[in-house]
Amino acid sequence: MSYKDEYNYWLSSDYFDEATRVELRGLTDEKEIEDRFYKGLEFGTGGLRGVMGAGSNRMNIYTVRKATQGLANYISKTGVERPSVVISYDNRNNSSRFALETALCLCASGIKVYLFDELRPTPELSFAVRYLNCLAGVNITASHNPKEYNGYKVYWSDGAQIVSPQDKEIIAEVNAISDYTSIKTMSENKALGSGLLSYIGSDVDDAYAATLHKLTMAPAEIEAAKDIKIVYSPLHGTGLKPVKRMLSEMGFSNVYIVEEQAVQDGDFPTLRSPNPESPEAYILGVELAKKVGAEIVLVTDPDGDRLGMYSLDKKSGEYKEFTGNMFGALVCDYVLMQKKEKGILSENSAVTTTVVITDMVKDICHKYGVFCDYNNPIGFKYIATKIRNYEADGSHTYEFGLEDSFGCLPGTYARDKDAVGTVMLLCEAAAYYANRGMTLWDRMCQLFDEFGYYKEKITSVKFAGKEGAEKISSMIQNLRENPVSSVGDYTVTEIYDYKLGTTTDMSTGAVVEGGLPKSNMIYYQLSDGAWFLVRPSGTEPKIKFYYGVKGLSASDSADKLSELGDLVKGMFE
Repeated sequence: MSYKDEYNYWLSSDYFDEATRVELRGLTDEKEIEDRFYKGLEFGTGGLRGVMGAGSNRMNIYTVRKATQGLANYISKTGVERPSVVISYDNRNNSSRFALETALCLCASGIKVYLFDELRPTPELSFAVRYLNCLAGVNITASHNPKEYNGYKVYWSDGAQIVSPQDKEIIAEVNAISDYTSIKTMSENKALGSGLLSYIGSDVDDAYAATLHKLTMAPAEIEAAKDIKIVYSPLHGTGLKPVKRMLSEMGFSNVYIVEEQAVQDGDFPTLRSPNPESPEAYILGVELAKKVGAEIVLVTDPDGDRLGMYSLDKKSGEYKEFTGNMFGALVCDYVLMQKKEKGILSENSAVTTTVVITDMVKDICHKYGVFCDYNNPIGFKYIATKIRNYEADGSHTYEFGLEDSFGCLPGTYARDKDAVGTVMLLCEAAAYYANRGMTLWDRMCQLFDEFGYYKEKITSVKFAGKEGAEKISSMIQNLRENPVSSVGDYTVTEIYDYKLGTTTDMSTGAVVEGGLPKSNMIYYQLSDGAWFLVRPSGTEPKIKFYYGVKGLSASDSADKLSELGDLVKGMFE
């Protein structure tokens, strides 16, 4: 069926409500119509995600139902008796409605559903899948994307997001649904009356909180510095209640909330995009920190899996920005230091991360004698896969996991990044260093002095519509077919093509096949500790460029990073 045929079907079928048809009748741009209907939403690194609106390539109750029916059909083929699914959602517009539609479709297929009674952070959904012994979980969220977006993440029985080939098998079930009218649903009253739908609340919250408290490694340090001042913003999202609860129960008495951003609002009225990677996310928090004299400013993204921070530099009186790599390295160092001092690091301990993590983390792991498992595709679900593999074969003991995009997981109680648990450890670290007359910025400067001035960045270019998707594919394929041997003054030493599974030694020309996880990305190792990686986004119509350098000083690394960024982007203009 062509995009035009699909469009006309949505216009004429009584299955779609009048509001949907009115929206579609109002479209006048043919490119807009094509973009809405030339395909259905696909599972990527973050699951199902897209702009909300009418159409097969948009997030709406009909595409949510279709995705859910495909999931239900997949679950039925597993042969698991009395399967159950837990569902959570964030503060975005339509999230609660999409969550209920998901629940009612699953219930109509005979699947038991546990639905949170109000919004919850992503890591608690991951925890709940395990805690409730569910076969799967669904989280309605678009993470840190702009307000126009929403999404649908599927988790499996270990609490991790689905990975290949399971994601492809589920989407195959979704794509096999050709008739929207065949999708099952039922009323909420009937689902509740039949026992197929149950609302869950504080009991799971309490279990999650109790598990997080076990992460604390230095309670005496917290007690000695419990009056440090902390500013926190949930950026209108799910982190407010759990973060306030955990910091209060830990004993921190001076936690200041950015009240303007404590309102749970899917329009994100104080922000253009609720992203901890954007300096805009910290403006109100830093203003409040200056008023109260806070040591740190923390923000969590709308679904509570990513954490960002600024720290006070007492010498200048300024609040310094931390990238995800910086605060991830700082927390990783603190965790390994504490465990090493307490003698609780295993002989086969591992820190698990991805291929684009800062090289500082590798140096930190080497210092503590811990294996750094970094050769993994981008996306936290691949870190979760490694945890599953460790448990299956006993090869390593998971100590800490992190990725560059502001996400850490400090334990195996969940299988997705957890901003709530990371807030706890970060504030504990702040107390630890405060007791030694230092801020977190002071400690970060020590790490730079010890390991080198590493600096990294991500940039991206968006391309809309069908032509945009084709251009992105062409760009990375051209790099694959026409590799470069130098970038400016940098010499290419090795090329890792994760789609082909090949490693090329540029000094000898030798190509080794195998040993790389499959993913559509290409990594270039350059001279002088520099590198870059190119990959298409799995959830948005854009191509991403990751790059990093090692400098002799903060200014040297900043200059080198800017130069390398221009060189890499220039390759694709």
